[in-house]
Amino acid sequence: MKILDKIGLALFSTLILIISIIMCLLIFNWLDIDFVHGIIVSVLENQVSSNILLGVSVVCILLAIKCIFFDSTSKQEVEYKNGILLENADGKLLITKETLENLVSNIVKGFEGAENVTSRVELDKENNVKVYVNLNVKENASIKELSSNLQTKIKTTIKNTSDLDVKEVNIKVKDVEATNNMERDETVNG
Repeated sequence: MKILDKIGLALFSTLILIISIIMCLLIFNWLDIDFVHGIIVSVLENQVSSNILLGVSVVCILLAIKCIFFDSTSKQEVEYKNGILLENADGKLLITKETLENLVSNIVKGFEGAENVTSRVELDKENNVKVYVNLNVKENASIKELSSNLQTKIKTTIKNTSDLDVKEVNIKVKDVEATNNMERDETVNG
């Protein structure tokens, strides 16, 4: 929600609340109608307060017109934020970013040298995908070979499963995890 929409919503909500409270007080006779009439007349007769009231009224009119006739976010904009919408003759398919992120995480977890994987996917309006992977690697893993294999596997898997083109696969190695001494001994002895 944009800032102008938030201001408009807050302003209208406040005005409706005040009007509703006054109407309830008048209906239950807890407030004298002559008293309310006197306040309104005194506000309208005072030059400064009537100018302020006019300004607030004009702002409310403009915000009302904007909120009624102009949508702040288009339908396509919302769909791009949530995922990629694919359409064909049979219907629509929305592939969410979370689905792609889970797919990427599962791919990376299938590689032996990768640990503690997190992934993030960015989508653009041309249905291109950018993938960002953060991971730790085991100390005996070849980082260059692992990252090259991951990039290729992620691109081909996303293309095969969703028919989406992956523009980039960016891998960030956060840490190198040492293997246990027992694993090291088994490797040396085995």
